[in-house]
Amino acid sequence: MPSMKIPARVYVQEKGGKRFGISEYLEEVNWEHVANINDGKVQGVPAMVTFVDKREISELQRHFYYALLGDIINWSGESKEIIDEYFHNLYWIKNDGEEISLKDGSSNSMSDAKRLIDYVIDFIFDNQVPVKKGYELLPRNEEHFQYECLMHKRCLICGQHADFHHVDTVGMGRDRTKIDHTKHRVMALCRVHHIEFHKIGLTEFCKKYHLTIIGIRLSKDDLKKLGVKGNYEQATT
Repeated sequence: MPSMKIPARVYVQEKGGKRFGISEYLEEVNWEHVANINDGKVQGVPAMVTFVDKREISELQRHFYYALLGDIINWSGESKEIIDEYFHNLYWIKNDGEEISLKDGSSNSMSDAKRLIDYVIDFIFDNQVPVKKGYELLPRNEEHFQYECLMHKRCLICGQHADFHHVDTVGMGRDRTKIDHTKHRVMALCRVHHIEFHKIGLTEFCKKYHLTIIGIRLSKDDLKKLGVKGNYEQATT
């Protein structure tokens, strides 16, 4: 479905135990365009909210981007200029003509740099690009990276083939084909790290591998893509 970007502030309020957002548009919305891309509707149309980190691009992000670029260059045999241009063009296409620069003094933010790095991570997973320094450089604490590990069945610690590991206990002896897995956090761990997780426990495992985001929840569609059987009748996504 076509999309449009409108700068806005979103205020989150809570009522009756449920959270909802209130938008304050920073520029006039083209409601005619909204109707055109949503079958004539201007009410109840799907929208995506992105929380922006406006801090300047960090040196760590620059180092990480160019380190991953180096692995793609070694794998592909293409020049740095060609690979760098490819991802900048991809950013331009996916962000409605917005440009990005990682140079000092750039007007781009940490959120922009993260989006660019996510495209590089997607490329590495989709094309099985070998990462020279293993997974030590990769952002284990980012949800997007953990999501890609799950969808490609790669251990988020070492990159080997992964099992589907429940972080939240589902109970011994329960029939997992009758569980709504969308309600449980999961992570991708190989057999070795899966066993280690249970052996040393959650706290020590996270401390050892510097994890603060401990698993993520997947939608029913993603779980079905992975072949995870469960009772998803009550799941909404």
